[in-house]
Amino acid sequence: MASTKRVKKPESNEALGLKLLQSVREMKARNFARVTEVAPNEVALARQGTGMSQAEFAAALSISKRTLQEWEQGRRAPSGAAQALIRIASKYPKVVREALA
Repeated sequence: MASTKRVKKPESNEALGLKLLQSVREMKARNFARVTEVAPNEVALARQGTGMSQAEFAAALSISKRTLQEWEQGRRAPSGAAQALIRIASKYPKVVREALA
């Protein structure tokens, strides 16, 4: 016995256009289907506390901006020495900004 697969018929251009218009109306009304909020991690909070940009903070730690981005996004973890500097930056952002900038 052969199985039959159902093939979905493509929507008409008019139906597709109406769906797109409805989507635009929902976006303008800020009716989003899903909202994702990401809490900053310890590295991002430490950097933000110093008021430094990613480039400035990375330079202060003698690392690449890309490495800092990896840490802030949780894809990589800082080494022990870097973790210590980040904890210091969290506690004493003004001192770190003055000393490392």
